[in-house]
Amino acid sequence: MNATNPTLATAATTQSPLLSVRGVETFYGKIQALRGVDMDVFDGEIVTLIGANGAGKSTLMMTICGSPQARNGSITYRGEEITRLPTHDIMKRQIAQSPEGRRIFGRMTVMENLQMGTTLIGPKHFAEDLERMFTLFPRLKERAEQRAGTLSGGEQQMLAIARALMSRPKLLLLDEPSLGLAPLIVKQIFEAIRELNRTEGLTVFLVEQNAFHALRLAHRGYVMVNGSITMSGTGRELLAREEIRSAYLEGGRH
Repeated sequence: MNATNPTLATAATTQSPLLSVRGVETFYGKIQALRGVDMDVFDGEIVTLIGANGAGKSTLMMTICGSPQARNGSITYRGEEITRLPTHDIMKRQIAQSPEGRRIFGRMTVMENLQMGTTLIGPKHFAEDLERMFTLFPRLKERAEQRAGTLSGGEQQMLAIARALMSRPKLLLLDEPSLGLAPLIVKQIFEAIRELNRTEGLTVFLVEQNAFHALRLAHRGYVMVNGSITMSGTGRELLAREEIRSAYLEGGRH
């Protein structure tokens, strides 16, 4: 996999971010989960956020989606302030999320789950997009009439990503897509993400504990420790840093 894209790196220095996070602080009651987070995602990039369990990675993704809302700081998307918008209004702006834990509709079939993904945009492109998803994830075509709750963990993750993509997002937010999956399935899912970025220019913000796969996939990455961004750079740069290798990569190469 290419760890960095020089064209994107050059573009990132001249264009405004698609998504910009500035000084964001998020609390759960009196407990502060995010501490002045600054982060950018540019159009056409894959950006990953890595860190240990409990570092605040998922909280940042949920804050971008409006639940919980940031107490302080600013989040802008396409130059528009979205910090105080409710989640459903944020999702209407061509943002889609595949959350941690998949959260598919277990009693619905695979097909019905994919239909749910078009709720915000309507059925106009359903047949076309369905074929795209079946090409990307052939296993879902084989399971189209099967109840989603009976799928394997890997198949459920594929379905969660495909359902998000059915809304034709400009920005895809992926929260721990490799969690609990076998190495071969993880590889397939990361290859699918890379293909979407390469062929369709899909912008991806990826929160991931599997630092090795995430940094090899990403154009750029951020490291979060205790709710703060402590390091950033291209995927290749971060992979080469000894402190990253010792903290996050030991035993993580699958």
